[in-house]
Amino acid sequence: MKIVINRDKLMESIQHVTKAISSKTAIPILAGLKIQATHNGITLTGSNSDITIESFIPVEEEGIQFIDEIEQGEIIVHAKYFPEIIRKLPSPTVQINVDEQLQITIQSGHAEFHLNGQDAEEYPQMSQIQTDTHFELPINLLKNMIKQTVFAVSTSETRPILTGVNLKVEEEQLHFIATDSHRLAASKIPLQDVINNFPFDQVVIPGKSLNELSKILDDTEDKIQISISENQIAFQNNHLYFLSRLLDGKYPETSRLIPEESKTVIHADTKTLLQAVDRASLLAKDNHNNVIRLQTKDQEIVEISSNSPEIGKVEEEITVAKMNGEELKISFSSKYMIDALKIMETEQVKIEFTGAMRPFIIKPIDHDQILQLILPVRTY
Repeated sequence: MKIVINRDKLMESIQHVTKAISSKTAIPILAGLKIQATHNGITLTGSNSDITIESFIPVEEEGIQFIDEIEQGEIIVHAKYFPEIIRKLPSPTVQINVDEQLQITIQSGHAEFHLNGQDAEEYPQMSQIQTDTHFELPINLLKNMIKQTVFAVSTSETRPILTGVNLKVEEEQLHFIATDSHRLAASKIPLQDVINNFPFDQVVIPGKSLNELSKILDDTEDKIQISISENQIAFQNNHLYFLSRLLDGKYPETSRLIPEESKTVIHADTKTLLQAVDRASLLAKDNHNNVIRLQTKDQEIVEISSNSPEIGKVEEEITVAKMNGEELKISFSSKYMIDALKIMETEQVKIEFTGAMRPFIIKPIDHDQILQLILPVRTY
């Protein structure tokens, strides 16, 4: 195998696929990175038992030449040393040669490295997903839905199903839902292509997979194809193939958590509220839940406060755009509130409370495509 390729383009692909490679794998060959050269270009593959990422570099695209010379072949390279070498090469072009003994020579400028490779035949065959269930989404929409939900997945393995985001299709809308049982984040969008008879009750994608996918994808309006089978989901565009396993188990029914009615409603400036909660959290860091308190006052005034007996206390009053309903004092995690407000895309948010010990919801003021729910904290 022989490749003469643009170093930066190669490095970009390496960074994508190494997100799927773990040194702690039970299958030693998966600690390596697979390079496959054909006359069309080169494909890099990284995999662990949960995720497989393939990145394709064409010989040329839109008049830009990425690969100057190519001879077919395939090899497994060391996923720790190979990326470090490519990153630090002196010249914008790199030549990679592989001989019969699987010895890899990497040349760039006056630098020359020799690495031992492994036989690509031993690398597990990556099966393309077999399914009739697929649809397309603009990449920026998908990234938004991930951003609006994935932070709320559970980090504890006691209920593994909650470490994932639940994808479901209902009434021609695509829903992403995440909960760690103390808060819930939901995002929905109307589907352009109607998926008739979506065959799955639920699809739960590991939060880690979605985080990695989101990092790799550029913010564009280009479409990405999503294909779903019984136990896998694939995201595919021209140059990327991202395959993840799905989580087993039954995702809890979350719709009943969302209150039907509210007793106190506040319309607040998102940024003002976020900054006030952030300041109050400064003295709440040491108590174990970062608990702060919100109390309604007269004339559209809301007090945000935090009290930590060993450190001190903070109180701040903010004026909200609108407030109606019953008086309210409620305590909750400042971290959850900050996370929820950060992903809101509107200048104002609407917060609906059903009492001091009931979950409350936060929504953008002008649409219902994002919903955040937070459980209060009992304070004595």
